[in-house]
Amino acid sequence: MDTKECSKNRAWPYSKLPWLTPPLIFIFISFTSISPTDSSRFLNNHDTNTSNYTNSSSFKGNHHRILPSFPNKKQSNLQRIEAGLAQARAAIKKAASMAANQSIDDPDYVPSGSVYRNPNSFHRSYLEMENRFKIFVYEEGDPPIFHSAPCYGILGLEGIFINDIEISRFRTHDPEKAHVYFLPFSIITLINYVYVVGSHDWNHMYNAVRDYIKVINQKYSYWNRSSGVDHFMFACHDWGPEISRSVPYLYKNSIRALCNANTSEGFKLSRDVSIPEIYLPHGTTAGLLGGPSPSKRTTLVFFSGGVHGYIREVLLKHWENKTEDGVKVQKYLPKGDDYNQQVRKSKYCICASGWEVASPRMVEALYMGCVPVLVKDNYAKPFSDVLNWDTFSVDIPSKNIPQLKDILMAIPQRKYIMLQKNGVQVRKHFVVNLPPKRYDVFHMMLHSIWLRRLDIHIRDMNNES
Repeated sequence: MDTKECSKNRAWPYSKLPWLTPPLIFIFISFTSISPTDSSRFLNNHDTNTSNYTNSSSFKGNHHRILPSFPNKKQSNLQRIEAGLAQARAAIKKAASMAANQSIDDPDYVPSGSVYRNPNSFHRSYLEMENRFKIFVYEEGDPPIFHSAPCYGILGLEGIFINDIEISRFRTHDPEKAHVYFLPFSIITLINYVYVVGSHDWNHMYNAVRDYIKVINQKYSYWNRSSGVDHFMFACHDWGPEISRSVPYLYKNSIRALCNANTSEGFKLSRDVSIPEIYLPHGTTAGLLGGPSPSKRTTLVFFSGGVHGYIREVLLKHWENKTEDGVKVQKYLPKGDDYNQQVRKSKYCICASGWEVASPRMVEALYMGCVPVLVKDNYAKPFSDVLNWDTFSVDIPSKNIPQLKDILMAIPQRKYIMLQKNGVQVRKHFVVNLPPKRYDVFHMMLHSIWLRRLDIHIRDMNNES
């Protein structure tokens, strides 16, 4: 695959969308009954006596909301999908209560250890996803705004995901068989082709997304059927969350897979998906993976980066160019120093927010065996439904930046070695493979979307009358 161009050179049968029209007025009529639950609580079986799905607060006293069986009536496609999801939930719940030595055999990998909140439930959920999950990608829309994005650089994961999902075995071309529906617009290309630099006018980008939703809404029934809750968008660019506000149901109901996963700016843990920001200078992970053992890391903590946002200002104010006890915090590296070599020499690597919470330094640290020190307020960590970040990273609130050295020095050597070892184990879930491999970052992102779909229930009102 050409890492600088992810489009498949397809012959697009649909005409270009009506661009840059005035804001559209949508009238949505809901035909669904939706009851989201806490996917982390469900997946990890914190309540083993009763199914979280049927026992959520929105179901109590409203048992008519649960999809009933219809022994004398043919089930609709949606009812069959919901029945299959119910079976998956039951299997995951059963696995969550199994002993560790009862895990399922897997030729590639069997999740185990403290890095997982519940390895058995994650494994079963992953296998259920592989066996069941189907994604419909709307064909409408022409490249470069749709179905295409760059696959390299700090935002390259957006293009890689769009490319991979369109050729993935999880894709179905039959919308009646789909669990979720992907809206394949790219925030990066939307900005590159629609936004007028320096204008500070976002209306053209808003209108492009509104028009796209209107087109698929007029052609298909699925958006209105669920009020958008089984639809998802994917964005690595910082502007993704704001552009999603252009359509109220996209912002309030749909699954938003975002690098900029800031809970203080509307990111919802129960509905949205945090995806890692990964810097791929050449579109691949070549030269980024691996590092020396803990005993060969001589620097206590390392950071190098410009002043982007308040947190970095505070960090550099307190620690720039101080070398006490192995602290190496610099705005820019001296000429001749290699950034990756500095990461590999360090025990801990500071992953500080910039203007936004997302930063590729977190994954860079994991790639090279450095324990990530997350200095990020209001950040939703990627894959936290499954992964126990406390076992392979260190959280330091921005208010504690002055105590950075003391906090790290107080961590016992035995604990540091365990953090580092766990980081090496969990690294596989953040690796970008071309093509994707099981349990890698592409499949982990899909699994997070799968969990969100497990947490909703859609009624087929037309078939229940």
